Amino acid sequence: MSNIRILRIFILTLVITGIAAPTFAQGLPQTTPEEVGLSQERLDRIDKAIREDVENNELRGALAMVARKGKLAYITYHGMADTEKDIPMAEDTIFRIYSMTKPITSVAVMMLFEEGHFFLDDPVSKFIPELGGLRVIDEDAENPGGGVFNLPDEIEEVSKARKVKVIPANTVPSNRDMTIRDLLRHTSGLTYGFFGNTKVDQMYQQNGVLITDMNLEDMVRKLGNFPLLFQPGEQWHYSLSVDVLGRLVEVVSGQSFDEFLQDRIFAPLDMVDTGFYVPKEKMNRFANLYAPAKDGEGIVPANPMMSFNFIAKPRLFSGGGGLVSTGADYLRFCQMMLNGGQLDGERLLSRKTVELMTVNHCLDADLPMAKSGYGFGLGFAVAENRGRSASLATEGEYNWGGAAGTRFWIDPEEEFIGIYMVQILPHIYTFGSEFKQLAYQAISD
Repeated sequence: MSNIRILRIFILTLVITGIAAPTFAQGLPQTTPEEVGLSQERLDRIDKAIREDVENNELRGALAMVARKGKLAYITYHGMADTEKDIPMAEDTIFRIYSMTKPITSVAVMMLFEEGHFFLDDPVSKFIPELGGLRVIDEDAENPGGGVFNLPDEIEEVSKARKVKVIPANTVPSNRDMTIRDLLRHTSGLTYGFFGNTKVDQMYQQNGVLITDMNLEDMVRKLGNFPLLFQPGEQWHYSLSVDVLGRLVEVVSGQSFDEFLQDRIFAPLDMVDTGFYVPKEKMNRFANLYAPAKDGEGIVPANPMMSFNFIAKPRLFSGGGGLVSTGADYLRFCQMMLNGGQLDGERLLSRKTVELMTVNHCLDADLPMAKSGYGFGLGFAVAENRGRSASLATEGEYNWGGAAGTRFWIDPEEEFIGIYMVQILPHIYTFGSEFKQLAYQAISD
């Protein structure tokens, strides 16, 4: 009997007996909420909340997904992906995920760690010499940094050749070089250039550190000309650290960062819509970016200057915020993490490495950009104290989000994943928090 005939008989048997075969259209096999200990009635509160947000013009559209015990139990989406082009929100809408890129970059780094290329406490300068011997700005000094530090072209060219080290005024030597672990947990001493207004942030802004018309090698070389904001390891500060990790991946692997992610993560996990830009043939699925209206009433299309381009292959493959993806693709990434580093027979990481990544590596204080009661691991915020966070999430749950409001969480104890996709920049934090609360209250076992 042919394989095709056997398959036909099997499908016919399923139809006759009323047994539904699992489907995989949304990245994972589907099930009913009740089969994985969730309440359909309570999950529908998510649907109601998104509908109301869209009707009240607080959102143009959003998508939410809930998975438990390895299966997709709930998906809902409402509104428009792009009102101006009349594109409705859909299961396969493509979103700018911004800082949800960071966990993916962190996985790439830890894959190379597992191969024995480095230890986590190796100095970054071992692989990227430009980031060795950096000085630290003295914020207590009068006029620290001597004002905005402008880097003359001729000095920059000499510095590129590593013949001199630019030493800005009012700096002190660093106690040690930043390590790879510092980059993973945001304790490197680097900053971002737009979240704050420190003297170092001003230096980044004035000297084009954030310009995307350069590659990772150029960006890291430029970073090496500026002082650190604080001594490595002494503070948690959101920064370009994960973009530097993208360059580390290139140096260690010998591949461009985009090629490494495609070959080692996206292809094995069947993340077919994730990358650094949206191909022309998929533009009809690309959500528009919106922003709160200046008068506070509703939302409007965002200024194009607020966003990366995302419609053509960039020069700068930003490991900190450069990816686009779908809910289904990111769900597969999350399930890989929840499974201890493997999905559908493809192992990216050891279970022990995933465990190391998802414990708190910043033990001294809460994080400025995370809720009280959370610490930070190697690429993820980690729930540490439910009494302080007032969250329904289990201690050990880990998560992160993106600048345009996208969010995810992974709860190992509950075998629970949530994905929330929206495009508002700057984002309104309460939407993702409300979704998480409504998902957790639906647990019924």
